[in-house]
Amino acid sequence: MSIRSDSRHLYLLVVDRLKQDIENKIYKEKEKLPSEFELSRSLGVSRATLREALRVLEEENIVIRRHGVGTFVNSKPVFSSGIEQLNSVTEMISQAGMKAGTIFLTSTIESPTEEDIKKFNDPSLEQLLHFERVRTANDQPVVYCIDKIPTSIVEDYQSYKNESLLELLEQEAGRYVSYAVTHIEPVGYHDKISPILECEPETAMLVLKQMHYDQEDEPILYSINYFRADKFSFHVLRKRP
Repeated sequence: MSIRSDSRHLYLLVVDRLKQDIENKIYKEKEKLPSEFELSRSLGVSRATLREALRVLEEENIVIRRHGVGTFVNSKPVFSSGIEQLNSVTEMISQAGMKAGTIFLTSTIESPTEEDIKKFNDPSLEQLLHFERVRTANDQPVVYCIDKIPTSIVEDYQSYKNESLLELLEQEAGRYVSYAVTHIEPVGYHDKISPILECEPETAMLVLKQMHYDQEDEPILYSINYFRADKFSFHVLRKRP
């Protein structure tokens, strides 16, 4: 069937056609699409129509356009989780059938900042365990984690060589993480973290800033996790009141 035989906006038909071609592996992940001239000619549409379709596909994170280089098929996220589910990174990686690993970069004791004292709502807070780790999936770096825990909860940071801090808090400190308040921010290239996660310059990241609370509603763990957006996706179920 000719694209032009459909009554919908022409660029939407191009979007559907390119999605179908990508789904059918005509254009594979990370593969460069033909030039705008070649695509518009093969689809029988103007370059303006094609560009509008590519804009939509880029907004949907299906393709990525590199200025002066071309348009590429984006990788599909390997890991997916409902944001309402408090899954550890270890659980997300394991559920995808991959081996979770950890590279410890730093583990230190530090004095809290004024912001830390506010976050933990504890004027008497004296020291924090500070961890920076890279989480891996089948030995590939996928998440950069920064975690802070008051030393009043766990003192011996040398024992913190575990995959999941949630499990460790429960097993070693008897503190069960009941829920977390999460803020999500998209970020582009990060001078320090992007190279560690082996990100391409155009690869975005999703930053989850989370304060974790125990069953007594006390804050016990603050985390900043940088997820590769081409590897992870998060969704939420929303209901009408």
